[in-house]
Amino acid sequence: MKISSLVWLIIISFMYILPWCLTENLPSDYLKVHNGARARVGVKPLKWHPGLQSYARMHLSKYTRNCMPRSSSHGPYGENISSSVDEVGPLKEVSGKQVVEMWVEQKHNYNEETNSCDGGECLSYIQVVWRDSTHVGCARVQCYNGSYMVACNYYPPANYPAQRPY
Repeated sequence: MKISSLVWLIIISFMYILPWCLTENLPSDYLKVHNGARARVGVKPLKWHPGLQSYARMHLSKYTRNCMPRSSSHGPYGENISSSVDEVGPLKEVSGKQVVEMWVEQKHNYNEETNSCDGGECLSYIQVVWRDSTHVGCARVQCYNGSYMVACNYYPPANYPAQRPY
């Protein structure tokens, strides 16, 4: 039995598209987690911005050799970054959605009463729910060692001392 060229084209297309859809790295995957956390504290949802996504990808691409991005690009945007060498451990199979979920889990370290982090890191969570941020763009980049880095950039930026996130 001979398979037509069109059938092969469809099969090959699905081989490339399906993994992308299953890995939870689409803009909608990032937005769902961000906006779920924001809704729980009464903050307006973020909108996806392709320019912020490109900025995140460009910044991460500089560090694919050692998978150790600088903690910040020092650019004009707010930023959250996780890599294979940070406190979350190896990110060989982690999705962008899972990384954002890790940032949201930092909520338990945020003390609303004192507006500070108690018992651990919470600044990534604060960036996720910062009331004045309106747009986000995220990227996931694979390093030479097979691990991943994930970054999200936010506009306008957040984490100003003495200001509350919501």
